Amino acid sequence: DVQLQASGGGLVQAGGSLRLSCVYSGFPTAYNTIGWFRQAPGKEREGVSVISVSDGKTNYADSVKGQFTISSDNAKNTVYLQMNNLKPEDTAVYYCAAQSRFALASGTIRRPKNYDSWGQGTLVTVSS
Repeated sequence: DVQLQASGGGLVQAGGSLRLSCVYSGFPTAYNTIGWFRQAPGKEREGVSVISVSDGKTNYADSVKGQFTISSDNAKNTVYLQMNNLKPEDTAVYYCAAQSRFALASGTIRRPKNYDSWGQGTLVTVSS
């Protein structure tokens, strides 16, 4: 059974930074992509950024390009999300998830319903 554990959330002032970590179980080659998603109060869950486990290629939502950076350390079974210049609208519960059906090049790779295994979420609160 795939397990993912997200951590690193917290309270930060606008303009600050946080780094989220997602530790996943099993061999990295078992997954095609691992992604970060977020869900703000009253909103649908949205894909933020995805990384290909095999080659490290990445995909970002337009709203976070240049602000967030996703990376992975396969030796540690960990995917990171470095979030800089945080804004109040980045406030959300952040989740990591993994899937093995779709390639990174898929046009729907950030779609939450394409992901099978989810971590428990970590809350990020950005104060103004």
